[in-house]
Amino acid sequence: MSRAIGMSGDGYAKLRNDRGIPEIRIGVKEFKCIGVSPPHDHPHIYLDMGDEDTIICPYCATSFRFDPRLGPSEADPPDCLYSDHDEATNVRVRLRGHGSQ
Repeated sequence: MSRAIGMSGDGYAKLRNDRGIPEIRIGVKEFKCIGVSPPHDHPHIYLDMGDEDTIICPYCATSFRFDPRLGPSEADPPDCLYSDHDEATNVRVRLRGHGSQ
């Protein structure tokens, strides 16, 4: 079974806010917020909206709004989805850059 883009190893969508926008619309009510892309991320915390349609991350103060028109692997803006593949790519790029100095 393949995992959808933006899903963590435990099946929850991971979201980031590299642009610092005030609100991100998402297609799930349970997810993990990482703040911004590594290496400047905050602890990857699980958030659950429950019966509400919005939640604010206690670390980075990003507001997340559930949008039922979006699928579980979608966010608006789309680049707010984060996958562990992104992290592996960033590590390879940093290592390559380090070796060329």
